[in-house]
Amino acid sequence: MASLNEVTQVLGLKNAAHLLRRTTFGPTMGQTETYSSFTPSQALETLFLDEEIPTPPLDAATGESWVNPPTINKASEGVNSEQNTLFSYFKSWHIDVMLRSGLSVKERLTWFYHTHLPAAWTKIQSSEALYYQNCLFRYYALGNFKELFKKICLDNAMLKYIDGFTNHKDAPNENFAREMLELYSIGKGPQLEEGNYTNYTEDDVKSATKVLTGWLFDEDFVHLDKDTGIPSGKLKTITATDGTTELATAHDASVKTFSSLFDSYSVSPATILEGYPTAKATMQEFDDMIEMIFGKIETARFIMRKLYRSFVYHFISDEVETDIIQPLAQIFYDNDYEIRAPLEVLFKSEHFYDLDNTITADNNIGALIKSPVDVTLGLLRFFETETPDRNIQTNAFYDDFSYIDSVLKEQGIEMYDPYDVAGFDPYHQMPGFARNWIMTYELAKRYQIGDLFMKRAGNPEDLTFSLNVLDWVENSGNITDPSDATEIVTVLTENLLAVELSTERFDYFLNTIFLDTLPTTTWTMEWNAYSDGGSNSVVKNRIETLVSALVQTPEFQVY
Repeated sequence: MASLNEVTQVLGLKNAAHLLRRTTFGPTMGQTETYSSFTPSQALETLFLDEEIPTPPLDAATGESWVNPPTINKASEGVNSEQNTLFSYFKSWHIDVMLRSGLSVKERLTWFYHTHLPAAWTKIQSSEALYYQNCLFRYYALGNFKELFKKICLDNAMLKYIDGFTNHKDAPNENFAREMLELYSIGKGPQLEEGNYTNYTEDDVKSATKVLTGWLFDEDFVHLDKDTGIPSGKLKTITATDGTTELATAHDASVKTFSSLFDSYSVSPATILEGYPTAKATMQEFDDMIEMIFGKIETARFIMRKLYRSFVYHFISDEVETDIIQPLAQIFYDNDYEIRAPLEVLFKSEHFYDLDNTITADNNIGALIKSPVDVTLGLLRFFETETPDRNIQTNAFYDDFSYIDSVLKEQGIEMYDPYDVAGFDPYHQMPGFARNWIMTYELAKRYQIGDLFMKRAGNPEDLTFSLNVLDWVENSGNITDPSDATEIVTVLTENLLAVELSTERFDYFLNTIFLDTLPTTTWTMEWNAYSDGGSNSVVKNRIETLVSALVQTPEFQVY
């Protein structure tokens, strides 16, 4: 049976690499070696440490941030860049934050929240709204999912993306309420009858829609959430005649009664003044509805399945559902949706490290297909590639990271432009899930990434960074004897690939790819000649050829 029993022995290299690949955007060899001496419990104490809040993106036109603190964009006055340019800057910033993130699960969870609660630039058209939403995800990344959910429902980007800002008591818009229930919280079960989706009904959508009426997109981003200090949407209000009480003029003041699936629970604003619900009562009604949704264990199960598919494997068997998902969901629920509680149990478990049985066909290590983000950032992080400092070399940074953004797009992720409100298909679409990354065109682009970053083909001439794999072999300290061909191939295959190679496969990379069928002594002579001051052309070409070939293997595409 699948087991959540805790692994108490030290991780070792294989399990340390597995943990770091799944919880970060890829480790260096040194980081893997450090964690190999930790038990899972010791490793998680560091992985769940908080990280510093990243400095906000800069506008190259001004050298200053156009966000944080929020300010009105002044592009029309010739101060800030236009929104399309600022959006490009924001994407580059977000990619860089992920690339430079440390050994903490915080940034990986921030990305998970973005894929679970997506946003699309084409609909939102505000770089500020996207930035503040990203800050919101990061604020709650290591904290409470239920609290994050409350904030995201009223977040500016989400209000714009799924039409919440048009939801008025006199013209209700059901779009967000429907997706809130179906995709983001309790989930849609089998349809039992017309309008009954096991976990909620069409009447529940209508009631939730009424609860969510009256919020507006705050174009000036000056309305700050009281808990986070991050800009949020705002209620449409007027001030009562007492001069102090705010009244929600566009909010539905009626009693909303949910179906028997929610125990026929009713909510309504507790205080009506001058014919309108008070803003305070409106917020309390909203809070009561979210507590109602999260009071159902199925909400914890739905979110836990999403987390499992992101961090472990896409297929959930009946055994995994019973032995893994449901116990973790109960832990999630019992801890009032604190994200750390179930993830710690998962990341310490025999199941996570394939130690719950001797069957290899259901192994989790090397079973997930990498997203374009994991392919690209993992490669840059592994070789410890130096890229421009976004706060100092601003123009070079934006040029380089605009290119990285285009590389991600060609591999299948167009940043902040998901396919639909469910997000990117490989994260949710049955039955393929991550297999949806492997389309003919996108796969070809994945295979090119090593050559592109080593500047072997097709790069912009002014790209300032590259994968200097020769320098890595010579000076990183990861190779003890660079004149030893077998050691180079061993180190690279064992650390770039998550799966263990057969002897035949290893020999292929050593003898056919790296040595080009020549004897190992030839490599030793070439390396020694280079070390004595000779040309680097031969050794550089052979090492780059090996890395290029490894990147183009099925083994590199999984982790």
